[in-house]
Amino acid sequence: MGRIVAGLFFLAFIGWGVGDVLMGIGTERADVAARVGEQTILVQTYQNALQSEMPQIAQSMHLSDPSQIPSATREQVAQQVLQRLVLQAEIALAADRHGLIVPDSSVRDEIFSIPAFKGRDGRFDRALFNDRLRRTGMSEGRLVDLVRQEQASRMLLQPIRDGVGVPDVMTRRLFDFEAQTRTIDLVRVPFDTQQPAAAPTEAQVARYYANHPWEFQAPEYRHARIVVLSADTIGHQLDISDADLRAAYQAQSRTFNTPERRNVQVVTVPTQDRAMALRARWVDGGNWADVQKAAGKDAAAVELPGIRQGDVPSAELGRQIFAAPADATQGPVQSEGGWVVFRVTSITPAHSAAFDDVKQALHDQIAHTRADALVAERVQKLQDAIAGGGLDSIPADLGAVAVSGELDQSGLTHEGTPAPIPGGDAARQAIIGRIFSQPKGANPELVQGPDGVWYAVSVDGVTPAHGLDLKEAGARVAAAWQAEARRHMADQQATTFYTQAQEHGGLGQVTPAIAGLEHSQPISPIQPAPEIPREVAALIFRLDHPGQSVMVETDGAYVVATLTGITHPDPATRKPLYDRVRAGLLQSMGDDIEMSYGNALEGIVRPKPNNAAIRAVMAEVTGRENTGTGQ
Repeated sequence: MGRIVAGLFFLAFIGWGVGDVLMGIGTERADVAARVGEQTILVQTYQNALQSEMPQIAQSMHLSDPSQIPSATREQVAQQVLQRLVLQAEIALAADRHGLIVPDSSVRDEIFSIPAFKGRDGRFDRALFNDRLRRTGMSEGRLVDLVRQEQASRMLLQPIRDGVGVPDVMTRRLFDFEAQTRTIDLVRVPFDTQQPAAAPTEAQVARYYANHPWEFQAPEYRHARIVVLSADTIGHQLDISDADLRAAYQAQSRTFNTPERRNVQVVTVPTQDRAMALRARWVDGGNWADVQKAAGKDAAAVELPGIRQGDVPSAELGRQIFAAPADATQGPVQSEGGWVVFRVTSITPAHSAAFDDVKQALHDQIAHTRADALVAERVQKLQDAIAGGGLDSIPADLGAVAVSGELDQSGLTHEGTPAPIPGGDAARQAIIGRIFSQPKGANPELVQGPDGVWYAVSVDGVTPAHGLDLKEAGARVAAAWQAEARRHMADQQATTFYTQAQEHGGLGQVTPAIAGLEHSQPISPIQPAPEIPREVAALIFRLDHPGQSVMVETDGAYVVATLTGITHPDPATRKPLYDRVRAGLLQSMGDDIEMSYGNALEGIVRPKPNNAAIRAVMAEVTGRENTGTGQ
């Protein structure tokens, strides 16, 4: 479902800017972010695409949560996602202009193949299909149109991509870089292992404070009142009868009560003698690949993952499989197909969850489903209540949650704990952004945020950021002085190691031997060693011969490393990697061709943006008001 809505053509960092394409033009419906010919890019589609993108960006930046992405980066991602959606619409229009016709049967087969619409039996489930569409607010006709446009776009772009070729010399150069392995010696000098000679004097504390005033600041705090409405907040007020809970428990009994399952390797051969010989070979330590080869062409060697006893066609064989211990070859057992030798590789015990153990989870599940149908009606009532009397006139029966208090721009209270804002991380980040972008005293406005959360904010107090005086920051200043002293001592020691490595041709050549010296396993650009800091690995692959050394600061330590060896494998010995490199280049060059084609389409149908809607989405993503669409 998401693949269709977000599109197949992920062309990041497109070479044309939103400012050049999306010029302010006229007025547009509030739910439309941009229009490309007759195609519309809805605000909800834009928001969904952004929500899908942010976790990937966070992972690529080695961040644990999308809320940690810098505001400027979030704005850049938002612009790129909008560019991508515009390009998709332009390609769909181009396919229509070229008269590409997608048969109904092809559209039907595509929809039937979407995993989200398949039931437990792996086949298309009409009831599940209808439920998914209802939950996402999409009509069947709209989905059919999206699939048809996607397939027409593929028909248009595939011949363009098929014409791409990769020179052998380019593949070989990239293979040589990615397949090479390097070994290093390294020594770490952690800051926290250093011990300053004494605690800082008052004069030293005062001097450090005077030289580093920016380190001792109290952040801006804002006192805000927040009202949040979502399916979760409404669901918490719904009463679910015990009868409904028990009915749901019965309906999901297969989920709560699962039989024992086993992973089994089974070989069936025609004769008992061969089965006995095969078992002897297997018991003697032969691995599965060897057993499959030894079984012969007229044997059947299969792996059966996650089977239940009833899944085994032979009742007697099933009984023996589920009576056998793990990791012990069993047999021969005679069956309808021949003589069987088998080995149970793992066992998943039966699991049974009592009603009382899952009662709360069932309650939340049912309440959330029922609350989904009430959100639209409650949103309208909440909007009317806010318009009529602000946040002081919210009816208690709407299912909205109200909180108030002071927090900083990181969402922390004065005690350093997260402010109790309802909703997930994305909604929480959007609400905090709204609090610190909305002027004090401004009228609250109900806004739709991520994950189906609606919220309104009223800011009634602002405590500006200010510097702490020496008395207030005294303990922090002393701790900072100590940390800086330890860092300086580690720097001195690491510099000594680096100088010795430069003079002697490497850390391993220094005498006497350096304590704590590590010798790494071979590493490559595509298989970095987790124990080697990324900063070190990045520099090591820039060196051109063994004996060279580098020094970097990383993760609370200084690291000195010496390149000790470089190995370049023959492509013939790493053919799978060579083929992957070629495939990656083909993909990259195909993307470039599509990008160029998209730039050409830009001049045929210029997008018409709804700048107000785009600015609203940008503000939700970045946590601040935007003044334009990327200029």
